[in-house]
Amino acid sequence: MAHSIYITSAEGHSGKSTVALGVLDTLSHETPRVGVFRPVARTGAEGDYVLDMLLAHDAVSQSAADAVGVTYDEVHTDPDAALARIVQRFKRVEAESDAVVILGSDYTDVGSPTELGYNARIAANLGAPVVLVLGGRVGQGMGEQLGGSEPRGADDMRQITELALAELQSEHAQLLAVVANRADPDSLDEIVAAIRSVLPGGSGAHGDTGSSSSHTAGDSATTIPVWAIPEDLFLIAPSMQSILESVDGTLMSGDPSLLSREALGVVVAAMSMENVLPRLTDGAVVVIPGDRSEVLLAVLLAQASGTFPSVAGIVLNGGFELADSITTLLDGLTPAVPIIRTALGSYDTAVRITQTRGRLAADSQRKYDTALALFENSVDAEQLLELLHVSRTNVVTPLMFEYTLLERARQNRRHIVLPEGSDDRVLRAAHTLLARDVAELTILGEEIEVRSRALDLGLDLSKAQILSPFDDVLRLRFAEEYARLRVHKGVTVELARDTITDVSYFGTMMVHLGLADGMVSGAAHTTAHTIRPGFEIIKTKPDVGVVSSVFLMALADRVLVYGDCAVIPDPTAEQLADIAISSAATAEQFGIEPRVAMLSYSTGESGQGADVEKVRAATAFVRERRPELLVEGPIQYDAAADQAVAAAKMPGSKVAGQATVFIFPDLNTGNNTYKAVQRSAGAVAIGPVLQGLNKPINDLSRGALVQDIVNTVAITAIQAATA
Repeated sequence: MAHSIYITSAEGHSGKSTVALGVLDTLSHETPRVGVFRPVARTGAEGDYVLDMLLAHDAVSQSAADAVGVTYDEVHTDPDAALARIVQRFKRVEAESDAVVILGSDYTDVGSPTELGYNARIAANLGAPVVLVLGGRVGQGMGEQLGGSEPRGADDMRQITELALAELQSEHAQLLAVVANRADPDSLDEIVAAIRSVLPGGSGAHGDTGSSSSHTAGDSATTIPVWAIPEDLFLIAPSMQSILESVDGTLMSGDPSLLSREALGVVVAAMSMENVLPRLTDGAVVVIPGDRSEVLLAVLLAQASGTFPSVAGIVLNGGFELADSITTLLDGLTPAVPIIRTALGSYDTAVRITQTRGRLAADSQRKYDTALALFENSVDAEQLLELLHVSRTNVVTPLMFEYTLLERARQNRRHIVLPEGSDDRVLRAAHTLLARDVAELTILGEEIEVRSRALDLGLDLSKAQILSPFDDVLRLRFAEEYARLRVHKGVTVELARDTITDVSYFGTMMVHLGLADGMVSGAAHTTAHTIRPGFEIIKTKPDVGVVSSVFLMALADRVLVYGDCAVIPDPTAEQLADIAISSAATAEQFGIEPRVAMLSYSTGESGQGADVEKVRAATAFVRERRPELLVEGPIQYDAAADQAVAAAKMPGSKVAGQATVFIFPDLNTGNNTYKAVQRSAGAVAIGPVLQGLNKPINDLSRGALVQDIVNTVAITAIQAATA
């Protein structure tokens, strides 16, 4: 039977989607089959965006139809019949899952304890313990950021807890944990203590945000933890797309992709431009009467100058048509900031904007990362899993492996330099890495340009160091060091000054001199451009003859190591042995027990020819240099990977049929094989991971996705920590 958890709240707008996402992500790190179920789903044109977000998680493979119990209309028509249908549909999801995250209803009707009571009744009938989410703030929409509501104090939270507990107990629902979400950051301990005081067995004493209370649920004594997640105004900020829809507007100008940026405030610019400019704030949406073209142009100039805050968008209200000369001017300026036109007046426009509610949805990476970071920092994941009796399986899915990478990097934070600050993918990856505390980052580029682009994209890079490769002090220092290293090649300081401004050389020199622990590049540059400076500056480890690479191939249930698939076209027997030894060491770095298969087109003594002899000689070199290493070769891929084939072709081998490290005889074979497995088996190929250098430098594919960059930075940080 699946381990199920029911997440519900005592009222609407508590932010329980943040908790649901955090619980889902936590479960996905421990077990391969996580299901999602929505007992009562939203209907209508807008759909159920919270359910869509959960279903979009990489760990979930359900369709929306399979994840829904009933609609609100069905509950209103016949609550008992609806409950029976909910149980029936849930059992189907439960049968196909190891764990199920059940998300309660959203209080689309009048928010009252009655709806909580029905959620409690559902939870009891599904046999799922409840995580009760309590909202720490009153109100909704951007108005909260403008002083439209106050945070709830400890006494208010205690009263809400009492009401909610009565509803849960009357329906015989088992309470697993309580989460005070969007809580006042200055009162977390007091809020936790207040909630604990009304739980059976609670003392009312002040405690930590992760403290627990003894409570008897049913016939067994359990410990109910109480956690508090602090308010983050960014999570409730609406996107410019939502604002466009709220004001019934049209996009008149600007980059449509920037409609995803969140608006963090409102500036009503019904005044002269010299009075508007001092009122601009980062992330604000500026409301300008359509007939005040001079104010519009002033805001656009401020946006372009780099000396004023970067606004999220502009709304021209009143329905006025811009003069032809102004339209021509805008066409020439091609501003990226979204400019929206609406027929509403200034007051109605401002009211609608302040009433627009922000949504935690799959298409907002920054909100997604922020929500996960808040959950990870506030909720004891190990305690939650223990309460659910969830233990990690022996299966390692790609998602579980990726999480392990991030977790290991987070535990041993290292400083990584990203040379390609002009690439949006790098900036998006940097935001995710910083939000999740995976590594310290330096991004190369001109600071005004990098930070302006990040703001345009709605990314938070405030924790990153932005460094120009033309920085006078570092440029001279790096040039002198590079000239010293390459004096035998006739490199002078004058020549080095030009070379060192290349971002790959600049980043590599940072690693060489200890200003960073590793470098990740290649999203916008060739492999040669990325690794050549490493050969010249970092150089190889003393016991390594060549720099090579591996891909970490995350299959459906395990992770394998493939080498070399990216660097050495036709290695000699000695180089092949070097690749095998380096690859085994890399496998150990990432928790993979190395069992090395030296691949060829024949197995054992059956084949002859130069290619087979090279692999046979390489295998002998490996055994001579590393006698403790489990290695077999020459061996065919099927004999290395499949136990049935191994039993026939190489019985008794400790590697055949259970190899974890696959060494290909040449680059042609390795590169094609990893791509074939990636595409045909749906494997996640992480890499190439360079090995053999004194300090970690890693290359990206020029087609790298944001997640690829995140993974590679985590890998580089782990390499730096274990070097």
